[in-house]
Amino acid sequence: MTTTVLVIFLIVYLGMLLGRLPRLQLDRTGVALLGAIALLTTGAIGFEEANAAVDKTTLALLFGLMVVSAQLRLGGFYARVTEWLATLRVGPSVLLAILIFTIGALSAVFSNDIVCLAVTPVLIDACRRRNLDPVPFLLGLAAAANVGSAATLIGNPQNMLIGQTLGLSFAAYLVDAVPPVLFGLLATWGVIAFQHRGRWTLNTADDPAPEDLQPFDRWQTTKGIGVALFLLVAFLFTSWPREIVALTGAGLLLMSRRLHSRSMLGLVDWQLLILFIGLFVVNHALEAAGFVANAVSALETRGIHPDQPGWLFVLTLLLSNTVSNVPAVMLLLPVAHHPQAGPLLGLVSTLAGNFLIVGSIANIIVVDMASQKGIAIDWRRHARTGIPVTLVTLALAAVFLWMRG
Repeated sequence: MTTTVLVIFLIVYLGMLLGRLPRLQLDRTGVALLGAIALLTTGAIGFEEANAAVDKTTLALLFGLMVVSAQLRLGGFYARVTEWLATLRVGPSVLLAILIFTIGALSAVFSNDIVCLAVTPVLIDACRRRNLDPVPFLLGLAAAANVGSAATLIGNPQNMLIGQTLGLSFAAYLVDAVPPVLFGLLATWGVIAFQHRGRWTLNTADDPAPEDLQPFDRWQTTKGIGVALFLLVAFLFTSWPREIVALTGAGLLLMSRRLHSRSMLGLVDWQLLILFIGLFVVNHALEAAGFVANAVSALETRGIHPDQPGWLFVLTLLLSNTVSNVPAVMLLLPVAHHPQAGPLLGLVSTLAGNFLIVGSIANIIVVDMASQKGIAIDWRRHARTGIPVTLVTLALAAVFLWMRG
């Protein structure tokens, strides 16, 4: 059965690398789910073992926070924030800086993917009304969402997984991550502002119909922000299980007389949850078959020690830009024994997502939604900004991690 496990694992991670399997209409989620099903069908893993391999606490935390973010989206919070940014009487460079730090802060608390999903269309319309080229602001949105989400253990899915698996302190991680993230956001602004200096305005008088904004509901927004603040306080100052706290917050928000639960749950990223389930099963099967231990031993005989910070940094960077950050983190967690492993995995896997469009879901969301509004951002255009932003922010993270070590 070990050969079967290895073959299924390689096929699944080929799908993670390519984003799909050739000649099949399967995305990464479908590939991961199919891999888990194949392991069960072939008897390589039993149903009870597969069930035990799934980290329910991570899934519960992720689900709960998705509901909180859905509440704010339906309450019009993200649209209102973006509209406020558009009305500021400042120059383009200053507007970009305010956008980057605002999105960074939002992404540290709420799902960076949902922030991008809600903000992108409103930001495009706002830029066009001011006759500004949306591209630098869209690039700033995607990059800031990635960088900002690295600041906390709830900013993105891989950080939630890292925090739950390694049992990290929310406050201790925050202390380690906030300085490089703040400097990273500043560096992101510097790169984009330098690249677009003197070229902020649109070349055409294109004036498409504006996006229909989600109406702003003060009460629903206040409820969402209140629950989010409660969660943050609980995460920072109590030892209550984060997944239970998040589910409790989600339950309170679902008890609404005005927002139907179908609307709230419709904004939950079920695809991502299924991706996690599939990868949990596939990675567990690989580890149980002894391949992970053998791979680590083989690397160590060649002088590569994955459990040491330097090598873990390099491996996280490489894997995050091949199979994407969530699968990369799942592969590397078994060797994350060093005291700095948690902050290192969280920072590097997230910051590496800016390198190419496919490096993070946030990038893909922004690029796809921009395309729907007639704005083309191909991989070359993104890479001209994404590569220097990634290199600079990773260098800053490396310096801060070295200083903390």
